[in-house]
Amino acid sequence: MPIFKSRAVRVITAAVAVGLVATGCASERGKDGDKGGDKDTFVFGAPGDPGSLDPALASDGETFRVTRQAFEALLEHESGGSKLVGGLAEKWSSDPAGKVWTFNLRKNVKFHDGEAFNAAAVCANYDHWFNWKGTYQSSAVSYYWQTIMGGFKANEDKETPKANYKSCTAKDDSTAVIEVNETSANLPGGFSLQALAIHSPKALKEYEKQEATAKGDAITYPKYSQEAGTVAGTGPYRITKWNKGNKEVSLERFDDYWGEKAKVKNLVFRTIDTEDGRRQALQAGDIDGYDLVAPADIKTLEGAGFNVPTRDVFNLFYLGMSQEKNPALKKPAVRQAIAHAIDRENLVKTQLPEGGKVATQFMPDTVAGFSENVKKYPFDSAKAKSLLASAGASGLSIDFCYPTEVTRPYMPAPQDIFELIKADLEKAGIKVTPKPMKWAPDYLDATEAGSCSLHMLGWTGDFNDGYNFIGTWFAEYDKQWGFKDPKVFTAVKAGSLEADATKRTDLYKKANEAIMEYLPGVPLSSSPPAIAFGKNVNPPNVSPLTQENFAEVSFK
Repeated sequence: MPIFKSRAVRVITAAVAVGLVATGCASERGKDGDKGGDKDTFVFGAPGDPGSLDPALASDGETFRVTRQAFEALLEHESGGSKLVGGLAEKWSSDPAGKVWTFNLRKNVKFHDGEAFNAAAVCANYDHWFNWKGTYQSSAVSYYWQTIMGGFKANEDKETPKANYKSCTAKDDSTAVIEVNETSANLPGGFSLQALAIHSPKALKEYEKQEATAKGDAITYPKYSQEAGTVAGTGPYRITKWNKGNKEVSLERFDDYWGEKAKVKNLVFRTIDTEDGRRQALQAGDIDGYDLVAPADIKTLEGAGFNVPTRDVFNLFYLGMSQEKNPALKKPAVRQAIAHAIDRENLVKTQLPEGGKVATQFMPDTVAGFSENVKKYPFDSAKAKSLLASAGASGLSIDFCYPTEVTRPYMPAPQDIFELIKADLEKAGIKVTPKPMKWAPDYLDATEAGSCSLHMLGWTGDFNDGYNFIGTWFAEYDKQWGFKDPKVFTAVKAGSLEADATKRTDLYKKANEAIMEYLPGVPLSSSPPAIAFGKNVNPPNVSPLTQENFAEVSFK
């Protein structure tokens, strides 16, 4: 999920990164306190607030963490893994070109408002998104639709991408056919995204009565998306309340769910925006679980009897460079010097949980398309100094932005990581000017605009396809990096246009090799983020995509 490549970031994540530490209220705990199996409410401490109750309007993980419990897409990922499996569609297939997708839908599925799920409902959703107008066409509102399906029936801005969605046809009640104009590596993975989860047609009609509005960069989201009552999906829970004052979203088990019923009746997501605050709330029994556990806290919590499962690696943390901000970075030798100057082994060893890996390219080795043949840049301060000298850049001064008030799955302690990299660069003779910035909107805006010579960001994959990583950054010119290299862009795009999966994987390998030869930035590491649960909790299967299904949770 994007943290982030797009101007979609600035508005949506502003709500995500800000929160107040809230402690438990008796009315929200199970009626029998901590008596394990008698509890009927599971409270999860989230790092940030959701931005919307309509996932189609979102691009951030905290929104999707909540909405995933209430909405389902045509496809899903297997519990605890990254393999695509049936969601609301039991089976799916495509023509050889990957332009016509046929979905055989589940029967006897109901929406939370009592409406029946069928092929007409699927088409109503896709046509609803395709016909968006006005502020809904802003990439800050429709990031994922534009990423997966391109633009709209009538684009209102020349920067909006060309529409790739062509049509949806309800062949019969249980068969939906979606057609696109061009082969895309984003399919079928894109059909699994929360942003393309299916809503009740009755709810859609209410949505269409309301508008999103914009004033400058500030987006005002439609009322239906900011309070419970209108949104309706098919998931194991239904959203019943969003108490913004207490920074809590409440959900209740949907007893007419088509699949296995949720094991716990009530589910509450409570925003606690500091890792220490989340840990202390878990230890005090005020919450039953939390995410983004600090690596230093894992053994402490496990030793005290808490459950702290670690997800598989499916993210990438990198040092970004803006060539437009600092012309010295246009010289390959300078970029190579920076890469050689950083002791990534030490960063992984001291800052990441057990299982962290040094990155050699802009995707983890768990993604199809990872290449063993990329050019590598091992830690070597002396070589870094020599390269700077050869480029006429000895004594290089450079600004280095890093985020505050945030923890990310790939970046558990931003300031500590910044200090390590800064020390490495200075050892190689580079003078660093620190530029700390509040995560949202300041840091995200600055990095998106290419206003930082160096910066730290990362990505957790949405689905297992190489283009979901390298295509995010290097398919075309992007201000974050500020370079134009046709060889890189062509190599990355080639994979996205190939329908055959085996050939596509080979093209991604070649693209990774071209990227690392050019070296637009430095891939640093991949991290297995940990998630914690109470002593009396049977956790869900933890997901490398951070897509946990809390209907799997139960109390001991």
